Amino acid sequence: MSSMKISVITPSFNQGRFIEQTIKSVLNQRYPDLEYIVIDGGSTDNTLEILRKYSDKIMWVSEKDKGQSSAINKGIRMATGDILAFLNSDDLYLPHTLKTVADFFKKNQKASWASGDYHIIDSRGRKIRKYVVVYKRLLRLFSLYPVLKIMNYIIQPSTFWRKDIVKTIGLFDESLHYVMDYDYWLRIGKKHSLSVINRPLSKFRIHKLSKSGSQYEKQFEEELKVLRKYRVHPFLRILHQLHSWAYIFVYKAT
Repeated sequence: MSSMKISVITPSFNQGRFIEQTIKSVLNQRYPDLEYIVIDGGSTDNTLEILRKYSDKIMWVSEKDKGQSSAINKGIRMATGDILAFLNSDDLYLPHTLKTVADFFKKNQKASWASGDYHIIDSRGRKIRKYVVVYKRLLRLFSLYPVLKIMNYIIQPSTFWRKDIVKTIGLFDESLHYVMDYDYWLRIGKKHSLSVINRPLSKFRIHKLSKSGSQYEKQFEEELKVLRKYRVHPFLRILHQLHSWAYIFVYKAT
């Protein structure tokens, strides 16, 4: 069977502390048909120095943009792969992730998108919030679209989709700053069933400067905005709100 090209897009801005680890986690996949694109928003730290170091192995641009969603879209427009994904500049792929994903899509020709498991890590790479990992793993066992409206159980850095989806779903909503991924999953999920890869594919980093680490309340507020945009039934929105409050309580308590 012919090779399956995978395009990975990393949006970045002033993540010099972590971005080299991210780049290495992608390049160390040793995947033979990889297109790695880093879209930097004009960083003023040491990010550009790191990007230049890998110029022979990655495609990158650094210029002012309109934020994370804009950077992802710019990368998608540049991408030529059969399979697309975006990996934030503080997250990591686990070994053999890209081969696992390629093998899955080759074997499952009707699968339009797929998501796997993950580990949550802190700024030093230590595993944290294992209860969240287990909880989302249980929800993915059902992988039902109505459940997605109540809680985003899809793991962003462990999610991959066929490029053909972009023709019908479009690009990421650039008006969103926290849940552009959740919005995209809702749009894809309305037309295509999610396939689940039952193994960890990534490490999702939470730290003081990350959106998930310091701005999760704004994230949940934007999730409700997205649900209202799609006219999700009020009962499901209430359940989503209750779930978000529970999450906020747990986050503040741990």
